[in-house]
Amino acid sequence: MQRIRLRYTKRGRLRFTSHRDFQRAFERALRRSEVPMAYSAGFTPHPRVSYANAAPTGTGSEAEYLEIALAEPRDPAVLRKLLDDSMPVGLDIIDAVEARTSGLAERLTASVWELRLDGVEPTEAESAVEAFLAAEAVEVQRRTKNGMRTFDTRGAVVALQAVPATADRPLDNACAILRLVVRHLTPAVRPDDVLSGLRAVADLTPPVPAAVTRLAQGLFDEESGTVTDPLAPDREAVATAPSTAAATADAKAPEGPAA
Repeated sequence: MQRIRLRYTKRGRLRFTSHRDFQRAFERALRRSEVPMAYSAGFTPHPRVSYANAAPTGTGSEAEYLEIALAEPRDPAVLRKLLDDSMPVGLDIIDAVEARTSGLAERLTASVWELRLDGVEPTEAESAVEAFLAAEAVEVQRRTKNGMRTFDTRGAVVALQAVPATADRPLDNACAILRLVVRHLTPAVRPDDVLSGLRAVADLTPPVPAAVTRLAQGLFDEESGTVTDPLAPDREAVATAPSTAAATADAKAPEGPAA
């Protein structure tokens, strides 16, 4: 059995796609692409698909991950193209690698988020960020399925800064852009929780909902302060050994005529 790990996006209006909606679209893409899926055992077998730390509904993402198990080996690059062609535009399959290591979910320990605050002056956002980072704790409340819960957002935030606009993110009107690096803790601290914290410490209240996009997620490197690519260990392992698909092809290749 071959395992393939995929990276996909939620862009544009598709950011409002729920995780359940994505699952349905992805399973349809598997069928249209005739992917030889491995199935679970039992009375109601399901395709063996594992999703890891999906972004909340309403947030965009450039770094969502899942893993599929195949009954027959396939080339990851070819499989990625087939699946991407079968998915709606905005739910794009942008990377694929054969799984050669364990613990993908364990390598998703932090996320990098971008928060676009339309109607907020950059200087106002910078002051709010300074107040947030200076606080020892910033408690907020969020309603959960078990009722209202109070938790500290400051402890999960590794970095938070206001970043200047670039050519691909023009600011025609007042708008602040924040870059946030947050650890994946329990309970999970989401970007909207950090916005609630900014409101609590500095009364920062954007006039319209923030546009939130996950730029990356992976293992947080304490030394460099960066979030690393969670598929890198698999790529390195594949580089030092033939892929399952290649090995299977070699094994099935007919021998040449005897000399």
